Amino acid sequence: MKKHLLTLALITFSSMTFADSHDAHWGYEGNDSPEHWGKLSPDYALCSTGKNQSPINITQTLEAETPKITINYTQGGYEVINNGHTIQVNVNSGSSITLQGHTYQLKQFHFHAPSENEIDGKSYPLEAHFVHADDKGNLAVIGVMFKIGKENSALKKAWANMPAKAGDKAELVHKISAISLLPNNKDYYRFNGSLTTPPCSEGVTWLVMKKPMTVSQAQLEQFTKVMGHPNNRPVQPVNARPVLK
Repeated sequence: MKKHLLTLALITFSSMTFADSHDAHWGYEGNDSPEHWGKLSPDYALCSTGKNQSPINITQTLEAETPKITINYTQGGYEVINNGHTIQVNVNSGSSITLQGHTYQLKQFHFHAPSENEIDGKSYPLEAHFVHADDKGNLAVIGVMFKIGKENSALKKAWANMPAKAGDKAELVHKISAISLLPNNKDYYRFNGSLTTPPCSEGVTWLVMKKPMTVSQAQLEQFTKVMGHPNNRPVQPVNARPVLK
């Protein structure tokens, strides 16, 4: 599993687009939509059979002393990519988080509209995923919700030259730090989950921030217009997983 996750991470974190890979085609509409992912390829079987799938509706939670996340992000965002499934910002090495003495390197962050995870049944207009990996291929994802409000200056920089065509990429005019897209209050929900896209590999540590950020209506429309359709996977059964807060 860890070897598979590391291989997947190397593919996901590179600048190649999904169109460049030889994996079975998947999407968010029609016969390639999320409910069909598990049947598109044997490699995607977990999308149908997995018991710890993401995203989830965060409702019943357990009180716990969740450890502080030490965040060390630099001005590392350098490139924005339209891979046909999302808008992704790749980052240079040097940004990381540490959780319970374990360090994960930030590889990229990307967006889903509407949100994939829900909190108490509430879906948000936009969600950002900050994808991290350690040297053994273990993955940790920070999820941040966005509500409609004032313009987000960090998103403005990240999306200044957002590619409109799938497969295209562009250099960021100004390098950005992902820290500016995280809320000041770093309280979070924690659960074990999976990738929210094929092959839906499990064993991913999810850290969903409790406090949302803001995005303007115009910024949201900029993203959704480029995507052309919702790019969120529906929530999956929680099953026996504990969700800590």
